[in-house]
Amino acid sequence: MELVEEIAAVRAGRGNPRTLVGEFRRTPLLVPLVDGGLMTGVFGGVRWVYGFTDEAALARFARTRDVPPGREWEYVSLLGARLTDSVIPSMDGPGGVAVNVADEDGSMLFPPARGIVPDAVAVDAGHTGEGEESR
Repeated sequence: MELVEEIAAVRAGRGNPRTLVGEFRRTPLLVPLVDGGLMTGVFGGVRWVYGFTDEAALARFARTRDVPPGREWEYVSLLGARLTDSVIPSMDGPGGVAVNVADEDGSMLFPPARGIVPDAVAVDAGHTGEGEESR
């Protein structure tokens, strides 16, 4: 199954969270770039990297940000595994990945928890942080 289908299955209560994480790790995500870095936001003391499964999901997010129609956003494509294994550990404080955040019934958060991010940066390792959205 693709990541979008796995998210739907888990949200419906019939999916397997381990399968979901595996599919997330194998999936290339589109991550918007802002001011030379990855677009993130902070919620609940966690810095979330925004990732999208396709350009349509990214465009829906752009519309929620009042981006004028036709304006292009620069983005990079990164595997979920690269985000959790390399990007998240390099962040200041706890970080996770927010997938398809503009899709009310299709979004999913991959928090800084063991089994998702390296144990050294998992929330149960005692990391905390606050901040504001960067874009």
